[in-house]
Amino acid sequence: MVSQIISNMKKVDFDIDLHHLPRVEGHGNIRISVKDGRLEEATWAVVETPRFFEVIVKGMNAERVPFLTSRICGICSISHSLTSIRALERAMEIQPPETARLIRLLAMHGETLQSHALHLFFLAAPDFFDAPSALPLMQSHPEIVQAGLQLKELGNEISAITTGRCTHPVSLVVGGVSKAPSKEALLKLRTMIAERRAALDMTTEFFMTLQIPAFVRETEFISLCNGSTYPSIGGDLVSTDGVVHDENDYLLMTNEYLTEFSTSKFTKVSRQSSAAGALARFNNNFSLLHPQARAAAAAFGLEPVCHNPFMNNVAQLVECHHIMADAAMLVDRLLDADLHDIRTAFKPKAGKATGAVEAPRGVLYHHMETDDEGKVVKADCIIPTTQNNANIHYDLHALAEQALQEGKTEKETEKLCVMLVRSYDPCISCSVH
Repeated sequence: MVSQIISNMKKVDFDIDLHHLPRVEGHGNIRISVKDGRLEEATWAVVETPRFFEVIVKGMNAERVPFLTSRICGICSISHSLTSIRALERAMEIQPPETARLIRLLAMHGETLQSHALHLFFLAAPDFFDAPSALPLMQSHPEIVQAGLQLKELGNEISAITTGRCTHPVSLVVGGVSKAPSKEALLKLRTMIAERRAALDMTTEFFMTLQIPAFVRETEFISLCNGSTYPSIGGDLVSTDGVVHDENDYLLMTNEYLTEFSTSKFTKVSRQSSAAGALARFNNNFSLLHPQARAAAAAFGLEPVCHNPFMNNVAQLVECHHIMADAAMLVDRLLDADLHDIRTAFKPKAGKATGAVEAPRGVLYHHMETDDEGKVVKADCIIPTTQNNANIHYDLHALAEQALQEGKTEKETEKLCVMLVRSYDPCISCSVH
C-alpha cells in the first residue's frame, strides 16, 4: 500500500496559482506547486498596499482618533474604535461609567454576530456545495439563507442601536458613549433577539449536516482571558501553551516580522506560528461560555484544545449562541440602568497604554501614546489576520502534504486549500492597515 502511494505521488505534477482568492475580504494569493509528486511550494501571500493608519493619527487629538481608526475596517469598525478608546482611556487614566461599559459590550456582540453570520452563510457555506457564491443556495436552501440574513440583520440592529449606525460608529467616544439607546429601542431589541433564536437553531442543525474536513496541525492559540467572563474587551493575553502576559506587553505576544512574499507581516510566540480568532477564544475560555453555547459545541463534538482550523467555523457558530444569550442579559441590565450616566469628563494628559479587544477574527491591539495636550504622538496597531498569516501559511503546507499522501487530485487539493484559508475568515485589508 505504501509503495503504491509513493508510486502515485511520483506521477503527480500540478500548479495551483490563485490571484486572488475569492469570497474573502481583501486580496490574498495561494500558490501550491507539486513536481514529480513532491510539494515544492505552498504559500499564502497578502498582496495589498499598506495604508499607514498609525502615521495618519500622529498629532491628532485623542478624541478624534477612534473615528479614524474605525475606518481601518468596514466589518470590524466597532472593534477598532473600542480598541483605540480603551488604549487612550488607559493612557490618560479615564474610567468610563458602568452603563457605558454595558453598551460597549452589547455593541461588540452586535458586530461579532453580523460578522460571523456574513462569513458562515455567504463566504464559507458555498464551499460545502461546490457553489461559486451564496446565490445558488438561495435556490437550493432558501430557508437557510433567510436564517443567515435574519442573524446578520439582528447583528446590524444591535450595532446601530448601541453605536448610532451598523458600521463606523458615531457614539463610541473616549470617556464612555455620547448617546445611550432609548428604553423603547432596547425593548424592541429584546423582542428581536427572542424571535431570531429559531434562526440560530436552524443554522446549527444545518451546519451539523456538513462534513468538516479532517485536518490537524498543532499550533498555539492566542486570546484574551479575564477569568470571569468570555473575553471581549480587555484582559490578560494568554495562549494554550501556557504563556500569560499583561495587556501592555502585547509585543511579547506578537513578535511581528517581515517576509519577502507578503505585504502583511507575520507573527509568532512560542512556536513557528500561532492563531487567533473564535477557535482560539474557545480553546482558552471554554468554561466561560454560556451553557447554551457549550451545548452547541457538544453537538458538534468540539472540545478544547481543538487543533483543526476548519473547526473555526464551528467555533464561530458556538459563539453566536453565547452572543444571543449574553445580549439578552445585557439588554435587561440596560433597561434597569441609568441611561444618563454614560460619559466621564476628563482632562487630557500624557501617557501610554495598550488596548486589546477580541474582534470577530481574534485579539486586536492598539497602542497609543499621548502628550500633555492629549494628542497622539505614537500609535501601533496589530490586527488578528496579521497574527493568523503565518499559521495560514504553514497550515497550507501541511494540508497540501496530507492531500498528496491521500492521493487527492489537483482540483480536490485546491478546494481544500481554499476552504482552509476561508476558515480563518481573514480580513486582509485590515492586516495592511
